[in-house]
Amino acid sequence: MREPTSGGIVFRLTADKKDIEVLLIQDSKGRWTIPKGHIEPGETAKMTARREIEEETGLKNFNVLAWLGKIHFKYRRADKLVLMTTQIYLVQALDAREELLGEKWMRGIRWFPFAEALDLIEYEDIEKLMLIAKRKIRSGEI
Repeated sequence: MREPTSGGIVFRLTADKKDIEVLLIQDSKGRWTIPKGHIEPGETAKMTARREIEEETGLKNFNVLAWLGKIHFKYRRADKLVLMTTQIYLVQALDAREELLGEKWMRGIRWFPFAEALDLIEYEDIEKLMLIAKRKIRSGEI
């Protein structure tokens, strides 16, 4: 069974523009991850990333800047093997004062300094894309 999903590494620059902060959500099992979810019929992966970020974080003022890559993983749901592919985008939050509004199922949502977010993220493939994101941000590619 295949499940296409999409999400984003949401970042903002600190007030002095010297550091990067990353927005992470804590799922119902206590794992820190990025906002993401299932691609609905008629949606592109980019549209899904935008919708899921709005739904899971409450943010409205952000730009989807670039596609970073995709990750694949497998898990068992009852007696079925699920193959999940997640398209990941680099997303810049534009209003540092915008309130975070996590969904009820979440255990947490907050901004972390980049290095701390990298340590907390539960999925190695997302870690790799976070490093690519940091390179793009620092180099001005976006």
